[in-house]
Amino acid sequence: MKNYAELWIGYGERQTGRDCINLRKFYLSGAGESDKIVKNAVRELKTGLKAMLDIDPGIVFGSCAETAPVNNGRDIQDREEYTVSLCDDGMAIDAKSGAGILYGVFDVLRSVSCEKDIKEAYASGKTVRPSNPLRMLNHWDNMDGSIERGYSGESFFYVNDEIVIDERTVDYARMIASVGINAVVINNVNVKQAASYMITDRYFDKLSELGEIFAGYGIRLFLSLNYASTIEIGGLDSADPLDEKVIAWWKTKMAEVFERIPTLGGFLVKADSEGRPGPFTYGRTQADGANMLADIAKEYNAIIIWRCFVYNCKQDWRDRKTDRARAGYDNFMPMDGDYHDNVILQIKNGPMDFQIREPISPLLGGLKKTNQMLEVQIAQEYTGHQIDVCYLIPEFKEILGFKTYCSDDKDTVADIISGDTFESRYSGIAAVTNTGNDFNWTGNYLAGANLFGFGRLAFDTDLSSEEIAEEFVRMTISQDEAVVRTIVDILLPSREIYERYTSPLGIGWMVTPATHYGCSVDGYEYDRWGTYHRADHLGIGVDRTDKGTGYALLYNEPNASVYNDPDKCPDELVLFFHHLPYTHKLHSGKTVIQHIYDTHFEGYEEAQQLAEKWKSLKGKVSDEIFENVSERFERQLSNAREWCDQVNSYFFRKSGIPDEKGRQIY
Repeated sequence: MKNYAELWIGYGERQTGRDCINLRKFYLSGAGESDKIVKNAVRELKTGLKAMLDIDPGIVFGSCAETAPVNNGRDIQDREEYTVSLCDDGMAIDAKSGAGILYGVFDVLRSVSCEKDIKEAYASGKTVRPSNPLRMLNHWDNMDGSIERGYSGESFFYVNDEIVIDERTVDYARMIASVGINAVVINNVNVKQAASYMITDRYFDKLSELGEIFAGYGIRLFLSLNYASTIEIGGLDSADPLDEKVIAWWKTKMAEVFERIPTLGGFLVKADSEGRPGPFTYGRTQADGANMLADIAKEYNAIIIWRCFVYNCKQDWRDRKTDRARAGYDNFMPMDGDYHDNVILQIKNGPMDFQIREPISPLLGGLKKTNQMLEVQIAQEYTGHQIDVCYLIPEFKEILGFKTYCSDDKDTVADIISGDTFESRYSGIAAVTNTGNDFNWTGNYLAGANLFGFGRLAFDTDLSSEEIAEEFVRMTISQDEAVVRTIVDILLPSREIYERYTSPLGIGWMVTPATHYGCSVDGYEYDRWGTYHRADHLGIGVDRTDKGTGYALLYNEPNASVYNDPDKCPDELVLFFHHLPYTHKLHSGKTVIQHIYDTHFEGYEEAQQLAEKWKSLKGKVSDEIFENVSERFERQLSNAREWCDQVNSYFFRKSGIPDEKGRQIY
């Protein structure tokens, strides 16, 4: 028995009384049977259908006459597109690569696992083209086995500074490929200690082996790179990107790296932020640093992904003009067009740091001449540590649908990161992942919905939050209709419920410093990280208007004017952009202070209701899953009550304004 769950690739037994004739023979075209990805696809197809329906399908390499045409596309998306259609005597999966066939196989297995009618699902042929070229997971795993912001055990990649490759490694590749992930960064962006030596002979053999496993499932291996490697492991006294000795060292090193790890897709770099070294150290630009590495990597068809998380973390809380929210825009917009064509700027969805509610980063829609990809976080750093249920796919849908007004059409974030808006060759979406070596991978079984959901949404941004949630439940927990409905009803509102009992109206933070779990209203208020709510006895919020830090004006119109005006700004973001009196009336008709009271009481009550819904499933889901989630709900309710009582008490004591409904505030 495996010492970990297989989740949605467990292929439990499904209904066997239905018409399964089409599933007994498959035509696969677009890659030969010797292709290693196709071999894995065939193995997956046979394993899944045998386990679920006791079918051993016949495999034919070639097309059947009824095959639907595959549309032409661009580069990666073109190669990974697939069509699934019905034939007289079976089914056909047509693609232009082994990866396309693999994704088509998983499409069929997903339909079977969700007990869909196969003839109905594929009657007209189903063609799916990935929405994004790169669909990436960023692991923040350290080589000592710890995970920065990890809430589901230790790393399954590393133990005691050694790389681990075992059965779980292969199942991880299967699992993420099944939802469409095609790239993985396996080490923390804060590269330190042993991780700096991943580009040396010490780890080449293991990384080459790991890269081959990933490649067999259409996944490219990436490494986080220590920008100061020339100093830390190279024996030089500089990491200046324009220094000829530094450039020569990197040329020699990359030749060695790509020879020994031929499947390597490139590197992710965090520079000049939170104490990390970078080009700014030498008076150079971010483009200087990125381009130096990219020009060398280009010879190996590799890319450099450069994070835009660059800001001064030694701010003075007394300084009301320095604004961390501006840092990404101010550091990268002036260099739009300066980055070489195999550099991608990886941009966090918001200007701060994965808060439960932030505006979209103005770099998305600001940059027009630079490859860019979106970065989100499914590790619940600020959203409940995979203790509190917080289904993040509705948030990601909001982010992707945001209109940036960067062009007359195709101006949403989804359009930009797909490469369509500016016809970018390299673009996509990355998520800081939530996996660890816990039995169920994500600590809380329900947190698995964020891992599953991110992959599905990255592959097909048209999917709804509800569709994804239902697939996850059916494939992972139960097929019972009442159970499915109950869990979907728990997942869908959970993000807004979490928002209600934590930080209000876009203000963010208010978390316990360092751990980032639990309430501490003033935890970061006077801290060097530059994140403040500015609450006093009259009001709350940060003035980011033209009269304050000017951040609101960094957006394209009409967004800039909307955010700059408190009477137009959406309620959910108003305190991010404005310092307002507690008596200010919101669009909802409530005052700011009453909104704070109401939402915190309501959020705690709604969290209790979610827990009661889960209790109703006792005996209807496996005991292991029921007890796992029940224990998390106990902790969530304790957390929600503390948030409710601490926030309400804090602002009652600040404002002196009582709750108009007379509820108990301490």
